[in-house]
Amino acid sequence: MGKKITITKKTDTELENLGVRNWPTWSCEVSDFPWEYSDQETCFLLDGDVEVTTDEETVRFGSGDFVVFPKGLKCRWKVMKPVRKHYNFG
Repeated sequence: MGKKITITKKTDTELENLGVRNWPTWSCEVSDFPWEYSDQETCFLLDGDVEVTTDEETVRFGSGDFVVFPKGLKCRWKVMKPVRKHYNFG
């Protein structure tokens, strides 16, 4: 069994307790690109529609989703609607 992407929903209180709104913001236009995670990344999608494909699965997420990408994950991002997200490494 390999590395899995975790997608959940968080309440406003949970997001506040994690300090998500203070994390850096990243944005990306519609695109398709490979990516490898050198560290675990946790992010909260403010806007967008994304499909990420690994060797084991394809997942889709968007606005309001809380996503964790494990360290060492190799994948392909397909951004179908422009993305804005708060993110945190480690």
